[in-house]
Amino acid sequence: MFSPRTRRRWLIAALSAVLVASGAAGTTAQAEPADTAAAAAVTFSDTFDGPAGAAADSSKWQTETGDNVNNHERQYYTSGNKNAALDGQGHLVITARKENPANYQCWYGTCQYTSARLNTAGRFTAQYGHIEARMKIPRGQGMWPAFWMLGTPVDWPDSGEIDIMENVGFEPSTVHGTIHGPGYSGSGGIGAGYTLPGGQAFADAFHTFAVDWAPDSITWSVDGNVYQRRTPADLGGRQWVFNKPFFLILNLAVGGYWPGDPDGSTVLPQQLVVDHVSVTTSDSSTGGAIRGLAGKCADVAGADTANGTPVQLYDCNGTSAQRWTVGSDGTIRALGKCLDVTSGGTADGTPVQLWDCNGTAAQKWVVTAARDIVNPQADKCLDVAGNSSANGTRLQIWTCTGGANQKWTVG
Repeated sequence: MFSPRTRRRWLIAALSAVLVASGAAGTTAQAEPADTAAAAAVTFSDTFDGPAGAAADSSKWQTETGDNVNNHERQYYTSGNKNAALDGQGHLVITARKENPANYQCWYGTCQYTSARLNTAGRFTAQYGHIEARMKIPRGQGMWPAFWMLGTPVDWPDSGEIDIMENVGFEPSTVHGTIHGPGYSGSGGIGAGYTLPGGQAFADAFHTFAVDWAPDSITWSVDGNVYQRRTPADLGGRQWVFNKPFFLILNLAVGGYWPGDPDGSTVLPQQLVVDHVSVTTSDSSTGGAIRGLAGKCADVAGADTANGTPVQLYDCNGTSAQRWTVGSDGTIRALGKCLDVTSGGTADGTPVQLWDCNGTAAQKWVVTAARDIVNPQADKCLDVAGNSSANGTRLQIWTCTGGANQKWTVG
């Protein structure tokens, strides 16, 4: 069995291989060598490999310093590796400490805490794609970890903010995803929360927090489980400002209007441990076609987003029903949902469908250099039923035979 870290790298390698084979090109990012970024779907990736105590890669991240008077936070963000450093085991660790150094001045006087905030401004911006971080968050009253994005150039709130994950310490089982923009900023942001079942706390284990971002659509998930989707229709006529580049931010705040201050129950230091951050796109900012038999495309019937909608073969037409994003988590997504084997079946002829992303094996796929799309749970290939190229022919899984009805070009 692969460890989560090894399996993640294997999936990325498999994805890169098929995109090289198909000639797809990602968006070149300063944070990646141009030849790698152009050949692969992963346009930004940091797995935080390096010696213990080293600072984060300065070609990808810059460290902010100072306080945040706007939120009345209690920490001072320090430079270098004082509060943000690699642990030598493939993680970035952001540490919040209780301190009282006279040279750190906050809005209210001498700061009581130090922490760190890193961003990719001037180094990398994203516009659409699958954006994720696998993290283990801190615990305790007053802790406020976040993985989020700001629009460029920054003129908040008009330039926009996308909060992929925020947690406040008094809600150990819940994280929040939110958008902010002109007329819906601060406490007026538009979003929702996701709560772990059974009283589990997010601080107990690593979890993957992600958005799937397309023109006029942002979809949030935790561990592959979609919990909200936002479009311009949710804004009540206010301006949608999310069709432009944004940069990434990781930080651990202490105190503020929303979380409240630490109290006697808060144990410090606390840490936000980040396993990886990645941005995955396809051959275009809006997703790419998956072409198969007779040059036709994998298509969501009627562009319907209802669970159970058939996935079929159809003339390629460039619509959103045919724009697919292959994620580093093994999912293949369109319209904010996942390509899914019906009822998790493994038998030949089990149809595939569109379904809410839920992290199950029925939604895991590996795209091979031989142009097969394989569901590992069934060990079977994505297949055009009956080898028919007629529009509307249902897609299914079938034992891999190498036939033309099982060969696909991604992007």
